[in-house]
Amino acid sequence: MPGTKNLVEVVKTVKPTALIGAAAQPKTFTKEIIEEMSKNNERPVIFALSNPTSKSECSAEEAYTWSNNKAVFASGSPFPTYEKDGHIFEPGQGNNAYIFPAVALGVMCCGSITIPDELFLQAAEALSGLVSESDLAVGRVYPRLKDIQETSVKVAVSVIEKAYELNLATVYPKPDDLQAFVRSQLYDTDYSDLMPKTSSTIFLSMSRVFSLRIYIIYIS
Repeated sequence: MPGTKNLVEVVKTVKPTALIGAAAQPKTFTKEIIEEMSKNNERPVIFALSNPTSKSECSAEEAYTWSNNKAVFASGSPFPTYEKDGHIFEPGQGNNAYIFPAVALGVMCCGSITIPDELFLQAAEALSGLVSESDLAVGRVYPRLKDIQETSVKVAVSVIEKAYELNLATVYPKPDDLQAFVRSQLYDTDYSDLMPKTSSTIFLSMSRVFSLRIYIIYIS
């Protein structure tokens, strides 16, 4: 086809199975384009990945409405749950938070000497395996973002396995339980309570000579 900058013409001529927006050009995926995608595909893939939502190529509601609920949709920023004609959609985020932190976690845990493409491919395959039937039933093609820590652990384990397979790992002997090993390396935000068991309020004040005085008032 002759060169063109008209996306509608491209879609009509090339008949792609997927559109991926990542150029921060808002409302690029128009009603005409998504309708054309739906004519050419039983389940058109519409990924509006630009951030924030004001830069999104289309909204989740637009993708579902204009495709007659056929679109496989993901976005860079969150969109609310959408319901129409008895169908409930919970659009997921196609976010690099699923891959980069998990790859880094796996690489650091096993001491991989390099990070080749094979590790990223392994991470992507592991991530796809974590998408459940319940996710797919509501239109999510990624695991729930609120489960990101659990997802990251499992993806990291898969990356570590691949690193050992490729002889990239430097941590030996290889841990018997990789998942427990990875969990033991995670940063824990839960801190022990250092306050006394009795209820108290502590007031600090400075005297004129800057000596510290601590007053403790116990409340029964």
